[in-house]
Amino acid sequence: MYRQLRFQPPPGATELLLVRHGESEAYEEGKPFPLVTGHGDPPLSARGREQAERVCARLAGEGVDAIYVTPLCRTAQTAAALAGQLGLVPGVEAELREVYLGEWEGGLYRKMVARSHPTAVLMAERERWDVIPGAEASEAFASRVRDAVERIAATHQDQCVAAFTHGGVIGQALALASQSRPFAFIGSDNASISRIVITAGRWIIRGFNDTAHLTR
Repeated sequence: MYRQLRFQPPPGATELLLVRHGESEAYEEGKPFPLVTGHGDPPLSARGREQAERVCARLAGEGVDAIYVTPLCRTAQTAAALAGQLGLVPGVEAELREVYLGEWEGGLYRKMVARSHPTAVLMAERERWDVIPGAEASEAFASRVRDAVERIAATHQDQCVAAFTHGGVIGQALALASQSRPFAFIGSDNASISRIVITAGRWIIRGFNDTAHLTR
């Protein structure tokens, strides 16, 4: 008899949990966020801190072997509780930082999208970040996300890694895995978990935007 079996990562694979940071502080017009290497760097809001506690409690039972964050503080703040529970020191993977938004950095992007600025509408239609003046080229963004994921996978074969990162990065990673439209997976929720299994030959999507831990 041949039963249907649950999926198991193949030998040498890396299970990568892409965790979006918790909600960050709101942007107030005329009060731009501080910048780190040109990127807006707001801390978590009170709601974001609560979300961080919940996602870390969920991940504590996932068998995580390593944790990565980006240079932007909202990822480190989101990962802190998990790192403490597991006794792990997060590595910093700079190439998993959010897409660079050029002239719309520092929080202005939120205002432009909320007000349906014509450039924001065009960005969504063309599925390209670099419609924004001065923003990172879409091809360059995709390349650095791919390089970062492959670097983590090469370092952590047969392990489970939690990478605390950003919505644009998660969308790009899943687009690469699925060979889909660039913005097909844009819109992951704060403190959500998406799952990819990285093998030598392909990336296997196992889940997107899991927020069950936020609704209990």
